[in-house]
Amino acid sequence: MIKNYSPKEIEKKWQQVWQEEEAFAATDDYSKPKYYALVEFPYPSGQGLHVGHPRPYTALDIVARKRRMQGYNVLYPMGWDAFGLPTENYAIKNHIHPKIVTENNVKHFKEQLQSLGYSFDWDREINTTDPNYYHWTQWIFLKLFNAGLAYKSEMPINWCTSCKVGLANEEVVNGVCERCGAPVVRKVKSQWMLKITEYADKLIDGLEGLDYIEKVKVSQKNWIGRSQGAEVDFSLKDKPEKLRIYTTRPDTLFGVTYMVLSPEHPYIDKYQDEIQNWEEIAAYREQAARKSDFERAELAKEKTGVEIKGLRGINPVNGQEIPIWISDYVLMSYGTGAIMAVPAHDERDWEFAKKFGLPIVEVVAGGDVQNAAFTDVATGKLVNSGFLDGMEVADAKKAILQWLEEKKVGTPKKNYKLRDWVFSRQRYWGEPIPVVQCDKCGYVPLPEGQLPLELPEVESYMPTDNGESPLAAMTDWVNTTCPCCGGPAKRETDTMPQWAGSSWYYLRYTDPHNEEALASKEAMKYWLPVDWYNGGMEHTTLHLLYSRFWHKFLYDQGVVPCPEPYQKRTSHGMILGENGEKMSKSRGNVVNPDDIVEEFGADTLRTYEMFIGAFELSASWSQEGVKGCRRFLDRVWKLQDMVTDGEGYSKEMETRMHQTIKKVSSDFEALKYNTAIAAMMALINEFYHVGRVTKGELRTFLILLNPVAPHITEEMWQDMGFEGRLYQASWPEYDEAKTVESVVEIAVQINGKTRAVVKLPKDIGKEEAIAAGKEAVAERLTGNIVKEIYVPGRIINIVQK
Repeated sequence: MIKNYSPKEIEKKWQQVWQEEEAFAATDDYSKPKYYALVEFPYPSGQGLHVGHPRPYTALDIVARKRRMQGYNVLYPMGWDAFGLPTENYAIKNHIHPKIVTENNVKHFKEQLQSLGYSFDWDREINTTDPNYYHWTQWIFLKLFNAGLAYKSEMPINWCTSCKVGLANEEVVNGVCERCGAPVVRKVKSQWMLKITEYADKLIDGLEGLDYIEKVKVSQKNWIGRSQGAEVDFSLKDKPEKLRIYTTRPDTLFGVTYMVLSPEHPYIDKYQDEIQNWEEIAAYREQAARKSDFERAELAKEKTGVEIKGLRGINPVNGQEIPIWISDYVLMSYGTGAIMAVPAHDERDWEFAKKFGLPIVEVVAGGDVQNAAFTDVATGKLVNSGFLDGMEVADAKKAILQWLEEKKVGTPKKNYKLRDWVFSRQRYWGEPIPVVQCDKCGYVPLPEGQLPLELPEVESYMPTDNGESPLAAMTDWVNTTCPCCGGPAKRETDTMPQWAGSSWYYLRYTDPHNEEALASKEAMKYWLPVDWYNGGMEHTTLHLLYSRFWHKFLYDQGVVPCPEPYQKRTSHGMILGENGEKMSKSRGNVVNPDDIVEEFGADTLRTYEMFIGAFELSASWSQEGVKGCRRFLDRVWKLQDMVTDGEGYSKEMETRMHQTIKKVSSDFEALKYNTAIAAMMALINEFYHVGRVTKGELRTFLILLNPVAPHITEEMWQDMGFEGRLYQASWPEYDEAKTVESVVEIAVQINGKTRAVVKLPKDIGKEEAIAAGKEAVAERLTGNIVKEIYVPGRIINIVQK
């Protein structure tokens, strides 16, 4: 009789064994085939792990364990993305140094991860707040600065009224700070910027050939927003200046009935004295200044605006005089800060025109635009368009571009929605920016020999009301000498955003203890690119874009050996509460993984996280589902009572074994973990149905299940006396010919109605099949048989009168 299944004893035992044996350490043997599996490293919050964390970690752990069994040198690392606002806010509230908060949080997170038995290479653990790490974050910044891709600029920023910090556009959600929920306003601030726009084309074109799921590629392309169009100059009536606009549809120029300027457009101030309704314009500008770019660009919001009385535009293609309006939906940060409006063929322009009673002129045949709605026409023939009339859209675009160039009123232009990256934060808990400001020399980078520039100890982390970093009060630290001229200078007091450390962490994992470089060229050449990177869908736009930008820059600098960091990128769905809502403390539906491990064991949690549903989709937590996975593992454990001698597969199980190996191997690669586990559950049912399992069958089954449930399988492997450790075993192979069923189930019908099902050899002849079928329904054959039909492998039909 076997001993009882006790996850608490088994799991702690094997976690200790793996640690002592350094079971999952990647080696420096660069002659072996490599596999680099990567999950997004977590932010170590005070709350610890939630049950959403184990889903991606377990998924890639399965891949990593399988690859090791297939003979690969596997790098599966873990670390901590530990700078950022939440830690600083907690430190402020509780009067604890952010460094201590971070150390405590990391310790708790690591204990939780280790309790789940992940095969991380803990020898390569990194932490973005470690000066040995951010030394190289600062080094990369200096490279960007020296290449002209880091610069300082006065600009309106999103300002969180609670955090007292500037936010990037992506950190503003529905007009409030994504972290604290406080209102966000616009404020002019001097900010460090990274010129990511210089890499816009490379970031789009580089997606070709990468194994990214399609929605990830689409999100990247949409955020960059590359478009091909033209810049066109509209004259200002009775003024020497031109009003330049960008349009993707120059073929619709004859349909322009008004123009719109951004509230920040410089012409508004320049012609203040000639604007007849200046007070109305000034009031509208003040109102617009209180909105974020996201709020202003929101398509669904009601359109607002004021006509600028005293300024008129002239349409270059027909000389018509048109009104000029001001509206907050036009941004200075996109295009030229001015647009031409074609309300017949643009939804936003149409809504604006309908609200303010402006003309609507159809120029591409397509519908009743006056009385119905705009016509979104990408194809069709031009109408009401002078020399373009009758042309198809594609031909009209070519013709109008040629005309604009000939008349010197326009030129072809490529444009992007992507804006340069706001790269500084007015907070303490971040990487110091290694630059000083000298009255004589301007902004001067620190020499590389002075890195890392470490964060000084401060008495207060409180954000300042004037928007400066708490570091600004550290005069002894701020006041320094210029590395260029030796004169007095001041250190930069802004710190880097949390995005900085996470933009290159995958590089450091390849050689985390290197003191001479961010990683050795030999290590990076061997390990890069990352073979499989998984993370949340919410990070597939900005984080992925930023890290690809840094990597491409480092590639151009000759630092890294390949143009892309990640060959494959997948994403997982969220785990929701049992009520189908997002887990949160306020909803009271948060599940603590520690509780599941305590009651059911880590292997049960791992199995359930993979069995909960399709990996890429969100799924609701079910405590009953957890219990079901524990029952499955109990049945696995009890197989030991059914073992018979035999190193091979029994005749009745041979086909099912080969089918299961094929299914599980394939499904693990395709993120179909739930169906792989279902296949193993079905195999268990077959073992119980047969009433026995050979040693060879159990050995193979334990290997297949091991990546999902490593503790129970390792214990059973040892108990059965199998050679070596299970984690060192070879992944089983299947014989394709043996995956084909030799026996098939065939329906036996009488007069077309199924009366029985028989199992027969797949290659059985017609006469033998009919004879077997007649035998199965002998009691029902009471009439005269007039016809016997056999459809091979499917149906036996006996027709009687």
